Amino acid sequence: MMNYGIDIWGANNFFIENGKLKINYGNQPALIDIVKEIEERGFQGPILIRFPHLIRKQINSLYNSFKKAIKEFNYKGKFKAVFPLKVNQFPTFVKPLIKIAEKYNYGLEAGSKAELILAMTYNNKNAPITINGFKDKDMIRLAFIAGFMGFDVTITIEGLNELKSIIEVSKEYHKMPVNIGIRIRLHTSGVGIWAKSGGIESKFGLSSTEIIEAVDILKKEKMLDKLKMIHFHIGSQINDISPLKKAIRESGNIYADLRKMGAKNLSAINIGGGLAIEYSQWEEFRDKNYSIEEFSNDVVYLLKEISNKKHVPMPDIFTESGRFIASPSTVLVAPVIELFSQEYTEKALKLKEKNPDLVEELYDLYKSINENNYIEYFHDALDHFESLLTLFDLGYIDLIDRSNSEILVNLIIKKAITYATLKGFKNKDLKSINEKFQEKYLANFSIFQSLPDFWGLGQRFPIMPLTKLNVTPNRSATIWDITCDSDGEIPFSKQFPLYLHDVDLEKEDYYLGFFLVGAYQEILGMKHNLFSYTNEAIVTFDSEGNYEIEFLEPTQKIREILIDLDYDIDEIERELKNNIESAIDDEEERKEILGELFLLLNDMVYLKND
Repeated sequence: MMNYGIDIWGANNFFIENGKLKINYGNQPALIDIVKEIEERGFQGPILIRFPHLIRKQINSLYNSFKKAIKEFNYKGKFKAVFPLKVNQFPTFVKPLIKIAEKYNYGLEAGSKAELILAMTYNNKNAPITINGFKDKDMIRLAFIAGFMGFDVTITIEGLNELKSIIEVSKEYHKMPVNIGIRIRLHTSGVGIWAKSGGIESKFGLSSTEIIEAVDILKKEKMLDKLKMIHFHIGSQINDISPLKKAIRESGNIYADLRKMGAKNLSAINIGGGLAIEYSQWEEFRDKNYSIEEFSNDVVYLLKEISNKKHVPMPDIFTESGRFIASPSTVLVAPVIELFSQEYTEKALKLKEKNPDLVEELYDLYKSINENNYIEYFHDALDHFESLLTLFDLGYIDLIDRSNSEILVNLIIKKAITYATLKGFKNKDLKSINEKFQEKYLANFSIFQSLPDFWGLGQRFPIMPLTKLNVTPNRSATIWDITCDSDGEIPFSKQFPLYLHDVDLEKEDYYLGFFLVGAYQEILGMKHNLFSYTNEAIVTFDSEGNYEIEFLEPTQKIREILIDLDYDIDEIERELKNNIESAIDDEEERKEILGELFLLLNDMVYLKND
């Protein structure tokens, strides 16, 4: 039995009972039961399932941790937070988030004009809006309009030209309805694959010299009172707390010096995002070395220490932690549609009346292997197989003999693995061969669409089956997606081993869950091979703890994704019809094929489970 590291990454959101993965909330339904109900409603293929209660849990954890730290250290500033829309802009995530956020005055961060429009439309009126990223005058005008609407808006400048543009726009309106923030370019940077946001060579932020110049410009324009915030971001998924502590000290001292330079309304430090999620399924490869409690305690304590030392008011603390909020709320479920070793069955053997001696010996090994001799027979089978491949290359045996050899060796290996599993894989050679001869699990999804960070950055996500969790998995697993790209796989790794079950898909279904996929994956997902977004569901719980499938959205049809790519669907249908009419003379046959073709144009882009 294996729990797939659920005690490491699961945050008590899921548990295993009677071989099924269950949701640790409400009446604790099994995830497989939810999937089956969705399929019964006609939704086949991969399913992205959102759980808003996990969004609420993460927001609550963030606010409660800082609230507790502020009380413990008698901190005089307030804690505020915004969700960066770049992490997940989909309405099926944002709308539940906004509903949950109202209780906390949890706001939104926008990094583009389109994101700002979303913030202006959906943000709760009492919650802040922060605006980051590079901006032109039109984006600044949008920010002013948000301010006129009554939102508490802070424009964070990424360079001196942006500050000049803000001043020019303020003269157009003869008002200044927004606050100004300065993104500071710290010496400190984060660590890991998302660390490029910080450091002296960062793409974003003002240097010390530019910060001083910005203050001089604001003084000259009599707008220094509008400087309310300084902001930094040292990288997403900060897995080590040390760089954050250095960044807090550095930014805290900049804050104090700016106050002494006359920025008396400067009252907030935005520490950006970076609060890490534990993705690891393996104890020895943890993704972070701190808890949310340590994170909040360090931030509050250090800012209090610096403020007291420099004799300035303790600033309000802003965070923009998106990954921490979004990742746990979403699970991708993909059905396994084929196991490639299943072609190696005894039924597939085509033994002749007279077989080569080594094939006969392989057959005898297969028939007589048992729990006492499996290691010896396993080694003999490998030796025979090497000899048979050499004989094939030399032309002494034919393709049927080679096929029989492959089938028999795979059957022997499977038997040996079964016996070894019972004895705890004590034989190193057998463990090694199990790692070398992985089972290939073809899952009905696209890695490029649903797990782009794995493909592009090597970011691993927790993976586990939804069922058979009371049975020890005995097959080292490589997962293939359904794209025709060799990168569309999650290969078996000795460092990060994944073992799955040997199942007969003709007799039972087998589903894989990919967890913590709620941040970035959907919006970064690409239409490689024209596989679009998956089926999607929102699962909520009523007051009695019963789950409800509140929303279902099907994946795109073939014609819809072609339209998305700006193809003229009428032209496509017309050309297809012309091609069929010119190729098929029989009118009845032509009508039948045309009808079938247009039905298939309205088929989903993913494979059906039949």
